[in-house]
Amino acid sequence: MLHDTFKNKGILSEIFFELEVFTFIAAIQFVKNLPYGRTTDRANPDLVLIELKGSCSTKHALLKKLALEQGISTVSLYLCLFKMNGNNTPKLEEVLQKHDVSYIVEAHCILSVNGEFIDVTSETSDYDSLKNDILELVEIQPEQIGDFKVDYHQTYLKKWLKERNSKYSFEEFWGIREQCIKVLSS
Repeated sequence: MLHDTFKNKGILSEIFFELEVFTFIAAIQFVKNLPYGRTTDRANPDLVLIELKGSCSTKHALLKKLALEQGISTVSLYLCLFKMNGNNTPKLEEVLQKHDVSYIVEAHCILSVNGEFIDVTSETSDYDSLKNDILELVEIQPEQIGDFKVDYHQTYLKKWLKERNSKYSFEEFWGIREQCIKVLSS
């Protein structure tokens, strides 16, 4: 089914057809090649196809929605919390060193396609580069990439900071995280 031409069942497949993307495998590559960046509404994955950019959340949720639209049952959307560090995300080394932090607990979305995890966040994203740094993995639905994802991430982070007796408050640590996201978006 991943290589089959879309059955024109809905708005997403129609938009992909207009973009000359005709199979789920081709859609994966198309989305992966779009620039990384937050869309105007982080909870609306359809905007990836309008704004032609997306974050890990919107890009992966868009593909999950497309899979649902096409009746492809072997695609799952996951929220993972992982140690975002200089090894798996080299662009962040300077920010992390500046704050004397070895890693940031980051919430990240990925897909499982036929039982294999993939990361389409950017052209260079590779699940293998972060799989050993995953702290938690939970299956979610596309409508959970907004408030649910943020709440889950923040709840986990508050507990994590408390358990480690961190010198940073939650607000300070979240600010460091936002600096990291800004670096990744540039």
